[in-house]
Amino acid sequence: MEVILIQDVDNLGARNEVVKVRNGYARNFLLPRKLAVENSPSNLKQLEERLKQVKKKEDKMLAEINSVVAKLKESALKLGAKTGTSGKIFGSVTSLQISRAIREQKGFEIDRRKISISDEIKELGTYKANIDFGGGHAAEVEFEVVAE
Repeated sequence: MEVILIQDVDNLGARNEVVKVRNGYARNFLLPRKLAVENSPSNLKQLEERLKQVKKKEDKMLAEINSVVAKLKESALKLGAKTGTSGKIFGSVTSLQISRAIREQKGFEIDRRKISISDEIKELGTYKANIDFGGGHAAEVEFEVVAE
């Protein structure tokens, strides 16, 4: 019997996937627990509609991500830090400081856990940080550390 999975099922398949299973497994496990529906023309139409909606949502999200990335790359962020006489920073620059700078200077709320800095920043200068938007979409943002 062929069924359309409504939810991910371990060792069977992912959501919105058409799989072939034994009759008893479908009747006694998948269908009563609302993990799948029977493969019929009307259910296939619903599946196609769901896939269209998911695609439309992903396209909209991708366009939004691209606009955010374009605005972030327009100009470098400026981070102020307290420094000693030799130009070394007291402490180091963190992803939290970069997140706050993006919010204040660009107007976007980006979670600090999505920002990664390749090396420890202890001096004034220009550096780069990576922002992971999820789904394989990432951007590199340039920021400048200046004395306060």
